[in-house]
Amino acid sequence: MALRQPAVAGKFYPRTERQVRGEIDRLYDTYLGRRPRLNTAGPRKIVGLVVPHAGYVYSGPVAAYAYAALANDGFPETFIVIGPNHSGLGSPVSMTTEDFDTPLGEVRVDKEIIKGMGRLIVDDPMAHRYEHSIEVQLPFIQYFKEDITFVPIAMAAQDHETAVEVAEEIKKACRGRDVVIIASTDFSHYVPAQEAAKQDRSVIDRILALDAEGVYDTVIRKNISMCGYGPVMAMLLASGGSRAELLKYGNSGDVSPMEDVVGYAAIKVVR
Repeated sequence: MALRQPAVAGKFYPRTERQVRGEIDRLYDTYLGRRPRLNTAGPRKIVGLVVPHAGYVYSGPVAAYAYAALANDGFPETFIVIGPNHSGLGSPVSMTTEDFDTPLGEVRVDKEIIKGMGRLIVDDPMAHRYEHSIEVQLPFIQYFKEDITFVPIAMAAQDHETAVEVAEEIKKACRGRDVVIIASTDFSHYVPAQEAAKQDRSVIDRILALDAEGVYDTVIRKNISMCGYGPVMAMLLASGGSRAELLKYGNSGDVSPMEDVVGYAAIKVVR
């Protein structure tokens, strides 16, 4: 079977296993003051996450909070990782049957869940070939457990109706399975930090209210340059959570002074 090769190793995150583990160690030591350990005792409560997907040097400090919460909660049987399709290549909504290679090893796709898809979420490896929003999440998960499975879903179409359909297809395909759905997104792009915080908070408030349609309305009405609002909506609708919590908010200017920033948020959704 074909193996999807890393597209952004050595760019968005380090190229070798030693370097990747060292970078994630650094993020936890620097920003959380500790390195979390995977809880294997349960019971699990997290059903969904919102996690940023920029280069680790910028969004890693926020992403680390999401994966620390997940490790403390315990891992599911499998993951769904939904990201925006930045390249525009391939189908409007796509998964792929190709396993992913990363510096920490191969990540197998969950073939049983994929068998339940194919109506709207079609098999189209071209949509995933160069997409970073899904790839960058995998080493954070592998850091805690190398033997994992997942389903990658890239959304080029991000309207509310599509998100509803994606969520329904995910729910049907995952029936009876213990799954965490990860929505990969950055928030405001290249605006002053104060403006980013205001814009992003308006979207975050809708996420915390579990209001998927409100996320869409806010992003469109306020013209917010959030790249993964479709994945966020699909996660909220498919996960069936009862409560959401903001774990961390930040922006690229927190790491290196800059006039215009990109906003990042880590949010967990629990059953």
